[in-house]
Amino acid sequence: MAQLSIIIPTLNAVPVLGPTLAALAQIEGAGLVKELIVADGGSVDETRQAATESGAVLIETEAGRGVQLQAGAAAARGDWFLFLHADTVLAEGWSDAVRAFIDAAGTVPYAGYFRFALDDSAPEARRVETLVRWRNRLLALPYGDQGLLIARAHFEEIGGYRNYPLMEDVDIVRRVGRRRLCPINATATTSAAKYRADGYWSRPARNLLCLAFYYLGLPKPLIRKVYG
Repeated sequence: MAQLSIIIPTLNAVPVLGPTLAALAQIEGAGLVKELIVADGGSVDETRQAATESGAVLIETEAGRGVQLQAGAAAARGDWFLFLHADTVLAEGWSDAVRAFIDAAGTVPYAGYFRFALDDSAPEARRVETLVRWRNRLLALPYGDQGLLIARAHFEEIGGYRNYPLMEDVDIVRRVGRRRLCPINATATTSAAKYRADGYWSRPARNLLCLAFYYLGLPKPLIRKVYG
């Protein structure tokens, strides 16, 4: 029976964390042993209390998604890691899909990611989902809001997450490599609040600009400034 460590970075995540944690409780009966780790970057709301009440192991670290994810991995005991954003809810049946992925991977160092969806019925949300599918297909670049399932041995072999304030997800999947990235047969639905606040055109355009700057090798602080 595989042991799965689920690692979630948080920072003032109370408005979104509840549904994420509730979906993770579904794992019973899937042939997996679950360990839940919340790596908090200094929340001033009730995030840490919500995490401990859910039975999670709470790790307190400095803010920064790369730092938090790496700290969570360092504390994890599982032989497989699932990295998940605090505002991303896994659909019913996700644990069976993860179990099937692990069984199919065997000893081959594959890493998996979920289908992307937004919790908004607007047509603009469907457009973003389509763009994400094409990005995954053409560039093999699933972002962190699609989760990352990876064996501990593979994670350690490629050096884990780097101390990046952003683009830590792009960096790690590039080191995993196109040939080792495979979709998991389940959906991860992410909050659309940031898209509604920033705009369904401007937010993807800004993300694309940041990605271009990353590939051009521009300094991370500059990319962070553009990202906002």
